[in-house]
Amino acid sequence: MEFIDGTGLAILMVAATGAGWVDAVVGGGGLLLLPTMLLSSGLPLPTILGTNKLTAIAGTTSAAITYARRTPIDWPVAGPAAGLAVVFAGAGALVAGSVPPSAYRPVILGVLAAVALFLTFRPSMGLTGDPAKRTTTRMAVMIALGGGVIAFYDGAIGPGTGTFLVLGFTAIIGADFLRGSAMAKLINVGTNFGALVVFGLLGHVNWTLGAILACCNIVGAQFGARMALKRGAGFVRIVLLVVVLALVARLSWDQWHS
Repeated sequence: MEFIDGTGLAILMVAATGAGWVDAVVGGGGLLLLPTMLLSSGLPLPTILGTNKLTAIAGTTSAAITYARRTPIDWPVAGPAAGLAVVFAGAGALVAGSVPPSAYRPVILGVLAAVALFLTFRPSMGLTGDPAKRTTTRMAVMIALGGGVIAFYDGAIGPGTGTFLVLGFTAIIGADFLRGSAMAKLINVGTNFGALVVFGLLGHVNWTLGAILACCNIVGAQFGARMALKRGAGFVRIVLLVVVLALVARLSWDQWHS
């Protein structure tokens, strides 16, 4: 890794650890790691995206296992959605870099701004599960299709995927934020795997750097998952709101300076 000095590598390792923590709690770790890789790695953009997927799948898988051991998972819903996510994320990775940001940024900004307002003025949302909502075939189909769209976005663009998935589980099946985050991790493993396969086949993964950052990501993910499980849905809600606001700020900055 002659293109990265010791300081740059240390910065990337810290960022990967922090990204693992954020991803494990509520998603959105790419907000931290991707900009850091752009500034510190010296790699071309496609390789940054591919290497980020290698890093992310390690931490997300680690967090998913931790959640699955201690949180009830609706496997008939999450399982098929995760499988479909592999395909859609792979398709998204094939077009990564060819989708102009101007085509999607305003729409995502509008959705996130609405979500931020909703979370702010509905403080009870996601703190407890909705016992009146029973998972139906229609809900499972909605999760699978919605997860597919989000998976395509993850393969093509990336940041905020886990956050969108948590919100989807909360809104559609009435899960609290903790259970929604646990189920989102399973689909996120699928999105990362599908995109990683495509990026790997195209030669857009730096395996050495990715392996180092993956180890750091796992450490952060374990801290994040255990903290979320210990502190509950209220803690996840606070982190979710912070991440959504950070996404809004980041996309607004990009839109203003594009």
